[in-house]
Amino acid sequence: MTTNRASRWRIFCAVALPEPTRELVLHHIKRLQSTVPDARASWSRDENLHLTIKFLGEIPERFVADVCSAAARAVAGLAPFSLRLERAGAFPVRGQPRVLWLGLSDSLGQLHELHARLENEAVLAGFAKDDRPFQPHLTIARLREPQTVRTLAAVHRQLDFEPAEFAVSELLVIRSELGSSGSKYSVVTRHRLGPSQEP
Repeated sequence: MTTNRASRWRIFCAVALPEPTRELVLHHIKRLQSTVPDARASWSRDENLHLTIKFLGEIPERFVADVCSAAARAVAGLAPFSLRLERAGAFPVRGQPRVLWLGLSDSLGQLHELHARLENEAVLAGFAKDDRPFQPHLTIARLREPQTVRTLAAVHRQLDFEPAEFAVSELLVIRSELGSSGSKYSVVTRHRLGPSQEP
């Protein structure tokens, strides 16, 4: 499929966090920033906090509607559920940390079911299957300064993050536009969990 760059969109599917949960995450970020003030990192902004379910990358704009249809089919008949945001860690597990994250408790496996359904629907729509294991997490920072990353990652793990339970009631298809001040996200479509939304 040949197309020029201007007609390609960077697309992913995600679950948004409610405001009270985002506030807890932002409070944790502020504690990290004040504890290690000289650390250089790209911190996640309030409006960009989300849980990525599937990242499709840059796709031709004309196929974005196919992603939206796949998302609608994936949530059909799937009841809203709750997740618990907890645990602090860094990627990679060994070696120099590059990403700080908060983990998720999906005790009933409902988030994994949503991911599996979305993956299957995306493949049926002609998109590539992601063969990497699904590791749901919330990215809060990407680290850039080798001299301080280990200290920052250690403080991140040591600080108590107050666990937060929140409801998942919709799946978003999001466009990401890269710019000099970071990524700008805009919601393309919203798909509520529950009865089928397609005729």
